[in-house]
Amino acid sequence: MAAVRNVVKGRITGGASTISMQLAGNLFLDRSDRSFRRKMQEILLALQIERRYTKPQIFTMYANQVYLAHGNYGFAAASQFYFGKPVTDLKLQEATLLAGMVNGPKFSPLTNPELALNRRNLVIHRMEEEGKITPTDETTTRKTPLGLHVQYPRNDLAPYFFEEIRKYLESTYGTEAVHERGLRVYTTLNIHMQRIANQSLRDGLHAYERRHGWKGNLPNVLRDNLGKLETYEDDDWRHAIEKGSYVTGLVLTVSDRDAVIKIGPYRGILSPNDFAWTGRKKPADLVKSGDLAQFSIQELRDNTVRLQLEQQPGPQGALLAIDNSTGEIKAMIGGYSFEDSKFNRATQALRQVGSSFKVYVYADALEKGSTPFDTIVDTPFTTISGGQPYSPRNYDEKFEGTITLRRALAGSRNVPAVKLAEKIGINTVVDMAKRFGITTPLPPYLPLALGAADMKLIEHVSAFTVFPNDGIRIDPHMIRRVTSYDGALLEEAHPEVHDVLSPDVARTMTAMLEEVIQFGTGIQARALGRPAAGKTGTTQDYTDAWFVGYTPQITSGVWVGFDDKQISLGKKETGARAALPIWLEFMQGAAAGTPAMDFQNVVTLEQQASEHHLNVDTPDTAPTEDEPAAPKEKPPAAPPPTKTGAATSAGVAPRH
Repeated sequence: MAAVRNVVKGRITGGASTISMQLAGNLFLDRSDRSFRRKMQEILLALQIERRYTKPQIFTMYANQVYLAHGNYGFAAASQFYFGKPVTDLKLQEATLLAGMVNGPKFSPLTNPELALNRRNLVIHRMEEEGKITPTDETTTRKTPLGLHVQYPRNDLAPYFFEEIRKYLESTYGTEAVHERGLRVYTTLNIHMQRIANQSLRDGLHAYERRHGWKGNLPNVLRDNLGKLETYEDDDWRHAIEKGSYVTGLVLTVSDRDAVIKIGPYRGILSPNDFAWTGRKKPADLVKSGDLAQFSIQELRDNTVRLQLEQQPGPQGALLAIDNSTGEIKAMIGGYSFEDSKFNRATQALRQVGSSFKVYVYADALEKGSTPFDTIVDTPFTTISGGQPYSPRNYDEKFEGTITLRRALAGSRNVPAVKLAEKIGINTVVDMAKRFGITTPLPPYLPLALGAADMKLIEHVSAFTVFPNDGIRIDPHMIRRVTSYDGALLEEAHPEVHDVLSPDVARTMTAMLEEVIQFGTGIQARALGRPAAGKTGTTQDYTDAWFVGYTPQITSGVWVGFDDKQISLGKKETGARAALPIWLEFMQGAAAGTPAMDFQNVVTLEQQASEHHLNVDTPDTAPTEDEPAAPKEKPPAAPPPTKTGAATSAGVAPRH
C-alpha cells in the first residue's frame, strides 16, 4: 500500500521497503534522498543482495547496520550505549526497547521516553501474539521501567583530535548530516604515533609528580560512602588495563611491610620499592584500607599485577606532531584527561613560549645578512623598551663575554637575543613571526625576543616545520577528505603553501638548532640517536615549559604548565626538564623502525668552523650551565605549588 501511495502522490512518502532494501540503502545509498531514482536503485541492490545471501545472513547484516539513534549503528553498539552490557546479556524489556527503535530516532528513550516506552510495549505485545512469550511474560515486562544505564563511549585514543574534527564537521555540514547521514571522514591521524604520544605525555607528567613529592589526601571508598571494599568497581576498570597504563586502584589491606591493591580483576602487592620515590618507609605512611590511589602498571601476569604508586598530576600538558612534507597532523593531545577537561591546550591555550621564540629573532637576523659566526657581547646591558629602562638578564645570572650567534642560540643566552632584536628592529621580528603563521598578538617590545607573548602550540609547531622544509610552511590540517555514505566526494584537503624563508636561511637555522641538541640546552635529545634540531623554552617564574623539535620527517612540540598561569611548575622545571623528556619519548617511539635520515643540503656549523678564525671569550661548544641533573631517587616531599607574582619585563627570564 505504501508503494501505491507513492505512485499516486508522485513522490516518496514513506514505507515500501523490505529489510533487504533498507540494508541496501544503509550500505550503499543516501537514505535522506527520497527520490524515485534512489528507490529504484535500492530495489535493484536488494535483489542482488537476496541472490547472494540467505535471509539469516541478511538479517544479521541489517542488525549490525541499522541506526538506533545517538550515533549508534547496530544492536551491539546500542546495547553498550543504552544499557552498558553486551547484546547477549540483554533482558526482554531491554531487547524490545531497542527493537522498537528500528523505525527511527524519534523512538529514542533519551529524547522521547514516553514514545519509546509505548513502542517497546507494542513490540512486547506483538511477541505475545506471535507466541514468542507467554501472556504472563507480557504483563510482567510491560510494567517494568525503561531501566537505562547510558554509557557514553570513552575515546581513549585521540579524544581531543576527534573533538576538533566533530566541531569542524558540524559547523560545515550540520549536526544532522554528521550524526545521521553517515559521512565518511578520512583523517590524518597516525594511530601508532598517537598511542606513543598518549603514553609519553602521561609518563612525563607523572615523572613531574614524582619529582615533587607525595601529596596524599586520597579519596576513600569507606569514608566517602562510595561503596564497599568487596563490591566497589571503578570506572577505570571498564577499559583496557595493560602494561604502561595509569589506573585507579583500591587499597584492600595495609601492613607494615606491604599493601594489597585491587585493580579490576587483578591483585597487586605494593612494597617499599614501589613507592621509594615518596621518601616514605612503610605503606601505612601513605595509604590505608579503602583509599583510591593512582598506580602505573609495570607488568601483568594471570590475575596478578606488578605496580608502582603514582598520583594524579597537577600540571597539564599538550603535544602536537606534524608531518613536515604534507602539513598533516599525526598526533594531538590537548590535556592529561579529556574526561576531566575538554579544553584543548594544543589548539586553544594561549601561553608564553619563553626562549623558544628566539628562532624568529635569529631567522630575521640571518635573513638580514648575519651569520652564525658573527659575534655579539654577552655583558650587562640596559636599554629602553616601551619608554621604560629594560635590563635583560641571563638564566644563570652570568655573562659569557664575546660569543658567536651560534653559541648564543645553542646556550639560549638572553642578553644577546635582546641585543640582536634591538639591532635588527623588534617590529621586523614581529613581521617575521607573522610570516611563520603566528596569528596571536605580538607586542612590539624587546621582551618579546625572550618569548613574552602568548602563542598557540599548533601555530608554534607549524612554524618550526619551515626549517626542515627548506623555508616553506604547509598549513596544518586533520582531514584528508570527506565523502557521503555512498562515496561522493564532499571535500578534499588542498592546504595552502607559504613561502616563508629562503632555503639558505632555513638550512642555516637547522644547522644552528642542531647544535641546541648537540651541546646546548637540549642536549638530552641527543639520546634520540638520529639527526634532530629543536629549541627549549621556559617562561619567567617557571610557569610554562616548552620543547619544539624536528627530524627531517616530523616536527613535534610539547608544552607543560598549570592552567592557572600564576602557578609555577617549580624552580629548575625548565623546558629541558619538564617538556623535553616527553618530546624525546614520543620521537623515539615515532621514529622506531624507520631509517635515520640526514637533513638535506644542511652543512653542519662544525664543518664550517674551520673557515672562521674568531677571538671569543667562551668557545662555541662549551657546555651550557643548566644541563639538568638526574632526579634523586627519593626526593623530599614538596609543598603544593605556590602562586607567583605577575611577570615583569625587567625580571629574570629563564631561558630554556
